[in-house]
Amino acid sequence: MKRASRDQAREDRHFDCPEQEVFLHLWRTYDRLRALEDELFARWDLTAQQYNALRLLRSCAPGTMPTLTLASRLISRAPDITRLLDRLERRGLIGRERAAQNRRVVQVRITAEGFELLRQLDPEVRACNERQLGHLQPEELRALGTLLRAARRPHEAPESEWL
Repeated sequence: MKRASRDQAREDRHFDCPEQEVFLHLWRTYDRLRALEDELFARWDLTAQQYNALRLLRSCAPGTMPTLTLASRLISRAPDITRLLDRLERRGLIGRERAAQNRRVVQVRITAEGFELLRQLDPEVRACNERQLGHLQPEELRALGTLLRAARRPHEAPESEWL
C-alpha cells in the first residue's frame, strides 16, 4: 500500500460517515475563525451577538425593529434576547420603546453612540474578516458560501436566506 493511501485509510477510520467528517471540519473551522472574532470584540467589551444586533439595527435605521424580529435575524440564536438588549441599552448603544398600538411589542433602535461604535469597529471587523478568510480566492469564497447555504437550507426558515 502506498504511503498516501495508507495515510488516507488511517484518516478515514476516524469518521463514521462523510457527513460526520464534514460536520467536524465545520466545527473545527468555526472554532478557529471564532477565536479571531472573540479577540476583536473583547477589546471593545462586546460579544459577537451584541455586535450582530447593532449591525442589524444599523441596517434599519432610522427606523426600529421589533425585538422578536431582531432575535430571529441574529446569526446564532439568542435564548435571552432581553438580557442581550439590556446590556446594550445600559451602554447607551440602543434604545427601546413599547409600541402604542400593542404594548407587548418592543421596538428597538440604534443610538448615535451605537452608530459611532460601529463606525470605529468597521475597519477592524474588515481586517478580522481578512485574517479569517482572506487567503481564499474570490471563486473559492463564492463556492464555499454556496455550499454552506445549501447545507443549512433544510434546517432554517426561508426568511433567513438573506445571509
